[in-house]
Amino acid sequence: MAASSSASGQLSPARERLVKRLVREHLASGIEVQALAAACCLTRSHFSRAFKRSTGVSPQVWIHRQRILRARRLLRRTALSLSQIALECGFCDQAHFCRSFVRAQGSTPLSWRAVSCKPFRH
Repeated sequence: MAASSSASGQLSPARERLVKRLVREHLASGIEVQALAAACCLTRSHFSRAFKRSTGVSPQVWIHRQRILRARRLLRRTALSLSQIALECGFCDQAHFCRSFVRAQGSTPLSWRAVSCKPFRH
């Protein structure tokens, strides 16, 4: 199987699935773009270009979005503290998590949790 779809410059569907799985599995501990490139048998620069052509965003942006998505799930479904959620999602600390969350969502994690966890009214 080819490591990338050479005609379009994209990752093959199998490689894209592999990379996305690796990112999700290693969000808390972190995974370097270099390791993702190595998993695809590509150089870092070739991997980054192919990933962006496949997904529309750079690997770093995609990883960050996955961190925010996981944080939203944890905010909605658990009573974990913000510092616990920050670590679970791979942020270096609670302050970094909160700044990133505000930039991505437009509100603080606690405000977002309060609005998202309200019971539905009929």
